[in-house]
Amino acid sequence: MQANNIRDIGDHWNRLIASAVEWAPRIITAVITAALVYVIGLWLIRVIKRVLHGTFERRQMEPSLRLFVSNLVSWVLNILLFIVVVTQLGVQTSAFVAIIGAAGLAIGLALQGSLSNFAGGVLILLLKPFRVGDYISSSNGESGTVKEIDIFNTKLNTPQNQILVVPNGTLSNSSITNFSQLPVRRTWFDIGVSYDADLKKAKEILLEVISNNEFAHKIQPHRWSLPNWEIVRSTYRYV
Repeated sequence: MQANNIRDIGDHWNRLIASAVEWAPRIITAVITAALVYVIGLWLIRVIKRVLHGTFERRQMEPSLRLFVSNLVSWVLNILLFIVVVTQLGVQTSAFVAIIGAAGLAIGLALQGSLSNFAGGVLILLLKPFRVGDYISSSNGESGTVKEIDIFNTKLNTPQNQILVVPNGTLSNSSITNFSQLPVRRTWFDIGVSYDADLKKAKEILLEVISNNEFAHKIQPHRWSLPNWEIVRSTYRYV
């Protein structure tokens, strides 16, 4: 009985050693291949990030968008590299792909509003309807000097010296008036004149005042109108 048990144990060890000898070259090859793929993949990721950084510099992309896109590309490439390395080791990747897809769907449903703000932030940073330092006004009633443009919101400094945080989703879907984008801006003044005033003389005086103003534009023409039965004179100037 003891001899039979010893013989069985010997047979098991022999089969185990034979299997190890048979599978050892495959395992070693898979490990070496996975290590080479991992090293080459890291090098390619560094090259791609350097190329992206140079592209961002040439296009003068906003720092916040540059950082976000760099991190996003880095995460995506590292995940793809992980899947490729695991595949080289013989692990089935269908489960990983299913988990990543389910997680992405769950995150997307939970963060619908945030994703809308993110998409609006990307559009604002790419299309650049305004920049930091511009004074803007939206159709939703927000107005102020742009202090900071983030991925999810934009900070405005109001004339009352208050910081107004506006979601980028709302801001990108509204009409925006940029008061600082053009170098010359036109303004107007309504000046009341009495009924018995000399209109020609009043016009000459107003144009002379505008001409002597150091902030008035000397090239753009001054416009003159007489609404409301010649009681109010509207004069325009460019500053």
